[in-house]
Amino acid sequence: MRIEIPDDKRLVHEMRIAIRWGDMDAMGHVNNVSYFRYLETARIEWLNGAGFQPDPSGEGFVIINAFCNFLIQLEYPGEIVAKTYAANLGRSSFDSFTTMERADQPGVISAAGGATIVWVNFPQQKSMPFPDRLRELIA
Repeated sequence: MRIEIPDDKRLVHEMRIAIRWGDMDAMGHVNNVSYFRYLETARIEWLNGAGFQPDPSGEGFVIINAFCNFLIQLEYPGEIVAKTYAANLGRSSFDSFTTMERADQPGVISAAGGATIVWVNFPQQKSMPFPDRLRELIA
């Protein structure tokens, strides 16, 4: 399976995530739900680290879709290198893509996923243009 990540993507974050024993299922490999947690962990660490914590009484991010392609089974023990990219920057949304590879197998992508992320005003429940500082971070 080929992973389609746009050519105009920008690497915005890289981190390591430990594969936990509890991430596995009865089949002895990482459960599909855990991959979405890895994607969330990478996305949240990047955005929070850049100073964009959600403010329920103000503005912040929501995701409007999420996907993951499973290519090679991950198993415990191990560590994942998650590389997050941003692309398709719009007025109030952009796409994030994250590749996941085992730290002991650099360059071999085990899974890749992403989300469309929208900046919203939570009380008004509607999308808003990105703050300039955020636009600069993504562009």
